[in-house]
Amino acid sequence: METVLSGIRPTGNLHLGNYFGAVQSFIKLQHEYNCFFFIADWHSLTTHPKPENIRKSAKTILAEYLACGIDPEKATIYVQSDVHEVLELYLYLNMNAYLGELERVTSFKEKVRQQPDNINAGLLTYPTLMAADIIIHKANKVPVGKDQEQNMEMARKFARRFNTMYGVEYFPEPASFHLSEKAVKVPGLDGSGKMGKSEGNAIYLVDDEKTIKKKVMKAVTDAGPTEPNSEKSEPIANLFTMLEIVSSKETYDYFNEKYNDCSIRYGDLKKQLAEDINAFCTPIREHILEISADDAYMNKVARIGAEKATESASKTIREVREIIGFRP
Repeated sequence: METVLSGIRPTGNLHLGNYFGAVQSFIKLQHEYNCFFFIADWHSLTTHPKPENIRKSAKTILAEYLACGIDPEKATIYVQSDVHEVLELYLYLNMNAYLGELERVTSFKEKVRQQPDNINAGLLTYPTLMAADIIIHKANKVPVGKDQEQNMEMARKFARRFNTMYGVEYFPEPASFHLSEKAVKVPGLDGSGKMGKSEGNAIYLVDDEKTIKKKVMKAVTDAGPTEPNSEKSEPIANLFTMLEIVSSKETYDYFNEKYNDCSIRYGDLKKQLAEDINAFCTPIREHILEISADDAYMNKVARIGAEKATESASKTIREVREIIGFRP
């Protein structure tokens, strides 16, 4: 069975875009592949978070992914910092990574612009840590967005370089999964683009009913259709996309008919959309809160995940040491 690996950076709560995008894909993948899903808390150190942020974020992400349907009996889900072998492989890869190629990575140059007062070595060597995360489990496939493709090419380069340098065929070159081509693209509430944390247009799975209703009622609209069967503007098309995702077909068809005959009232549409989003999110939110409150279960899942990931990583490190020439 092929191995799939994905890192989950702890950057806040999951929103509907995450759920209908990556999370649903992960739920499907865990039934088809040997899956490793890890919470990338070491990666978060590139922005210097406080200790309480690291602990809280890791717990939040773990609870939300479990509540959404990641099954620790089927997939290995673990916290990156619990698997120390990754750091040893990271060291070996850094010894054979060159300054020029790391400085040319687009994500590094973007971070330099974004945080000019915090250009740390971790930012520069992000691709080697990402590569270590992937190849330590000999992953064949990695679900990534288009923005990570250059880092994936670096991971393939480092795997290939190791094999060439030591005359072995040890590490497979991991292929990219572009899940975004198949996943549902959930629009934001600001009238343009997709839903995202940084855009400030997201509905989070843990939002309460009042918060969701308030966000939806503030969604951008237009002046309304002026003639029958007219094309929908982007803000209105976004609202109808949301309806299509969370509402029944009858509800969608009703408001679509109202739009086409110019009798639609956007306030009514928003109220119905808010109700349907709440109906969708409420059981997930309740499950998240239930899991978050169960420290014993959370600790058990994290411990078992760490043990399974460490078993895989330790085997790789033993063999890598032998290949390089270190004593077992």
